[in-house]
Amino acid sequence: MAQAKLTIDLAALRANWRTLANMAQAETGAVVKANAYGLGIDRVAPALAEEGARRFFVAVAEEGAELRRILGPRPEICVFSGHMAGDAPLIRDAQLTPMINSVDQMLRHVEGLPGHAFGIQLDSGMNRLGMEPAEWSALRDIALSQKPSLVMSHLACADEPDHAMNMQQLHAFRQMTDGIDAPRSLSATGGVLLGPEFHFDVTRPGIGTYGGLPFADARPVAHVEIPVIQIRDVAPGETVGYGNTWTAQRPTRVATIAAGYADGILRSMSHKAQMWAGDTCCPMLGRISMDLIGVDVTEVKDAPETLELLGAHQGVDRLADWAGSIGYEILTSLGARYARTYTGA
Repeated sequence: MAQAKLTIDLAALRANWRTLANMAQAETGAVVKANAYGLGIDRVAPALAEEGARRFFVAVAEEGAELRRILGPRPEICVFSGHMAGDAPLIRDAQLTPMINSVDQMLRHVEGLPGHAFGIQLDSGMNRLGMEPAEWSALRDIALSQKPSLVMSHLACADEPDHAMNMQQLHAFRQMTDGIDAPRSLSATGGVLLGPEFHFDVTRPGIGTYGGLPFADARPVAHVEIPVIQIRDVAPGETVGYGNTWTAQRPTRVATIAAGYADGILRSMSHKAQMWAGDTCCPMLGRISMDLIGVDVTEVKDAPETLELLGAHQGVDRLADWAGSIGYEILTSLGARYARTYTGA
C-alpha cells in the first residue's frame, strides 16, 4: 500500500492537556478550531471532554455546530468570530456562545437572539479581534448587565516570555476588566506558561495540547510514516527530482517515498528536511513534489519499507523550522490522504 500513515496518540493529547490544566488554578478549556488543528475534531474533542474539558473554543459558528453534534448538549462552545450576519440560526440551534467583538455584533446578538448566552472579546493590544478600550468603556455596563459567560483577550507574543508586549497586554486587560463579576480569560498555551498572573479564571490551551511549542515538555501527538515505493542506485553526477537541484557527489541509494506537498510536507522544506529509518537519519534530496520525495537511504543497512517523518526523532516544530514556518501550519496542512489511526483512546 502506498498510502502514508498518520497516527494520532490520544493518550499523549490528553496528557498534554492535563499537564497544562494542572499548571493553572483555573478552569481549563480546549481549543479545537480548524478540525482540532488538523487532527480530527470527531476524535479529539470527545477525548478532551473525557479528560475534563467543559468549555471548547472554535473559530466560526459552522465549526461550533459540528462540535455540538459530536459532543451533545453539555459543554459550552465559544465562537471566537462572534455573531456574524446570518449566524443566528446556527448559534440558536447549536446553543453556541459567540464571543462578541464589536458594538455591531452586540446589537446583532441582543436584537436577533435576546437572552441567548454570549461572551465578550477585548482588544488588549493585538489589533486583531475584540473591542478596543474606548468601545468597551461605552458598552461595558450594558454588556455586563446581561451576564456574559466569559470576557477574554488574546496575547500576541506569549511564545516569547521576555517580550514587553506580554506585560503591556496584561496591564491593559486588567485596566479593562478589574472589578467585573464575569469570568476572565487571557491565556492560551503560551500564556499558561507565563505564570499565574496571566491565568485569571479560564485558560484555553491550543497548540500545546497537540504537541507543539511553546510547550517544550509536550508529548508528541502526531506520528507520520511514509511508504517507500522504489529504491535506486544513483551514480556521482546524476541528479534527483525536478529542476536537477540535487546532484550526487558519491554513489547514493535513493528511496522514492509516497508523499509530498499535497500531504503537508511543504515545498519550502526542500534541501533541508530529513527523515528516519529506525535511528538512522535520512536526508531528503532535491525538490519536494506533490506526491513524491527522494530520500537518501545509503546509510540504512536493510532496504526500508517505510520512513518516519514525525515521531520520536522529530516533531512538528522541527519540520516548521525547515519550512520557515510554525508548528501550527504543519499540523493543519497534513491533508486528507493519510490513512489515519487513533491510539490511546
